[in-house]
Amino acid sequence: HVQLVESGGGSVQAGGSLTLSCALSDVRDSIFFIAWFRQAPGKQREAVARIGRSTGVKDYRDDVAGRFTISQDGAKTTVYLQMNSLKPEDTAMYYCAARRSPTLGTLRDVKPNDFTYWGQGTQVTVS
Repeated sequence: HVQLVESGGGSVQAGGSLTLSCALSDVRDSIFFIAWFRQAPGKQREAVARIGRSTGVKDYRDDVAGRFTISQDGAKTTVYLQMNSLKPEDTAMYYCAARRSPTLGTLRDVKPNDFTYWGQGTQVTVS
């Protein structure tokens, strides 16, 4: 079945950069969207960025646009989140998630329950 494994988290100082990776397995063509979510302690899980696997269309939440870049490799089996100019408020557990349906609203409307498959998360701490 579909599996997602995140990596690349860590601790950085404000202004630094990190690149998260999400390795996908057994997805074939049944997965249409991959998104990165984050959840800080005591807060709701929020969508950060998403990419259409076949279209390559990308979407970002307003407070990361211009700083974060979502991308995928040529085989479409790894999705990346390049995070630059990190801020303390970016501190959270970051998760990648996969959606089977070929339709999805804008990122602003995306909710965690729009996605079926989840990774275990990778911690990002910005001080």
